[in-house]
Amino acid sequence: MTAIKVVLNKVSPEKLFMSSIILVNGGNYLYNLVLGRLLGPAAYSEAALLITLLLVLSFLGMTFQLGTAKFAILFTDTDWVALKQLLYKYALTFGTVIVILLFAFADSLQQIFHTQSALMFKTFAVTVPLYFFMSVNRGKYQGRHDYQSLSITYQTEMWSRLLLTLGLLWLVPKEPALVVSLGIALSLIFGLIPTNINLNNFTKTISLSKVNKKKVVNFLILTACYEFTQIVINNSDILLVKHYFDTVEAGLYSSLAMIGRIVYFVAWMFVILLLPAVVQKQKDGEATAPVLIKYVSYIGLLAIAIVFSCAVFPELIIQLMFGEAYISMAPLLWQYVMATSLFAISNIFAYYFLSLDQYFPVILSGLLGISQIVMITFFHSTLYIVVQVQIVAMVALLVAQLLYFAHDSILNKTT
Repeated sequence: MTAIKVVLNKVSPEKLFMSSIILVNGGNYLYNLVLGRLLGPAAYSEAALLITLLLVLSFLGMTFQLGTAKFAILFTDTDWVALKQLLYKYALTFGTVIVILLFAFADSLQQIFHTQSALMFKTFAVTVPLYFFMSVNRGKYQGRHDYQSLSITYQTEMWSRLLLTLGLLWLVPKEPALVVSLGIALSLIFGLIPTNINLNNFTKTISLSKVNKKKVVNFLILTACYEFTQIVINNSDILLVKHYFDTVEAGLYSSLAMIGRIVYFVAWMFVILLLPAVVQKQKDGEATAPVLIKYVSYIGLLAIAIVFSCAVFPELIIQLMFGEAYISMAPLLWQYVMATSLFAISNIFAYYFLSLDQYFPVILSGLLGISQIVMITFFHSTLYIVVQVQIVAMVALLVAQLLYFAHDSILNKTT
């Protein structure tokens, strides 16, 4: 035990957090792989739809997390207490609205996505406000560089979802999608561990100054707009495939997407570390571009390695992860991974500029996200075409982000 403590003391909190997130990503992949093997392509398409909704929820939650993280660095004392109070109230309000909408449109969602039941959407909806509370907590830990607590909350959410879902599938003889939605809902409760929510955050009124509140609201709106583009780009393909194709093809495509998104999930880890570093350097009057270049380099090298592996060993990778039933997706694997790799790199640029309160990259992402939906809507005769459309859109997005970064760098040198 002493030797372990000595080793841990020598490892930086950032590296411990990165190791923890790699474990979380591995657990999430295990969760998907087990579901894919247990349920088969047709039933897995419904489970994958719920997982996609969870990803949508995570993007919305990132608005609260990043907003809390940024201003945890900039605000102190009374302003910090007032900020927490404000964000918890926003989280409760927004979460309640999402619950109402999901309950109101559950039947419509069942028809659009051809699911067996509308109850799975309502079960999923119940604990949505808890996710936003959890996001504010994570933002506090992220902004204050408390990576130990931040790691724990990701671990508790992931492990509880994995274990509870598998246990419920084993014990509860209900339709699999409903059981998966219940497992997801329960995991959001465990994701609140650790927490230190104080009732004073809701009963004792402490107000931000108008200037500071305007800064917070503007950043939240800007971030929410960008997270919406993330939802569109990262999830619209699965939702559209679920709508246009039969359940078996949708399930096959979902397995492809789950493997292909590995680069994006790892890149997200660097986003968590990027924002506090950029905000702190900007506050201290230091250059921020080196932070961006460092993380883009990491993601670029990782992407090259994964795309190469998927191009050389596609059948082996799919067979190991999902089994023989999904092997028909092998020819598309490296192409889908390339599309998500381009998106992951573009995402690092976008979050960098978000940290600096620059909104133009949000507009770029929004335009390309809408173009992706439009192109898939018109060109979806085969799954091959759906993947090709995404590659075109993501190449355009990365080129646009690079041009904007070059323009911004030249402008900063001349001013």
